[in-house]
Amino acid sequence: MWQIWLDMDPETKEKVAKNAKIAGVVLMLIGLAGMIFPGIMSLAVVFFVAWMMLFGGFMTGYFTWMSDRGDWLGWLKTFVLVVTALLLIFKPIPGAAAIGLLLAIYFLFDGFGNMVLAFTMKPAKGWWMWLLNGLLSLILAVIFLVGWPFSSLLLVGLFVGISLFFDGIVLFTLGHYLKKSES
Repeated sequence: MWQIWLDMDPETKEKVAKNAKIAGVVLMLIGLAGMIFPGIMSLAVVFFVAWMMLFGGFMTGYFTWMSDRGDWLGWLKTFVLVVTALLLIFKPIPGAAAIGLLLAIYFLFDGFGNMVLAFTMKPAKGWWMWLLNGLLSLILAVIFLVGWPFSSLLLVGLFVGISLFFDGIVLFTLGHYLKKSES
């Protein structure tokens, strides 16, 4: 997996190692802030999603205008994206609840999918890891659903913070590994 990083020239490897460490530390700090202040992180996630949807809506409208102005499905998609984005921007608390529900649905599908995979692999070595992963995903889904919509404001930010923190650890480790492989 790491072989691609070992094959690059030393100058590029040094730059990637330095930037990976910097990005890793930044992501760990943002993730830590999200774990300490999950409500603020949830609102940041809602606003990020809203602005991405608004941009997507404008781009869809532009391409519909340029390609086929009579395409009512293109205009409908534009309308839905822009209206949804504006609702998320002006009403972020219900937006956090909606994102929480989407995460719960994702964890349900992920949990059941991993459990099916585990039982399909059952005689193979390590099948229980997939089962454990599936059970943990189901537990996360239940945690979201039990307190929904009220817990969403905290849980979305907390889970995104945890994810960013671990992404930062992985990037920092990559940078450390690349630096170590130089010598």
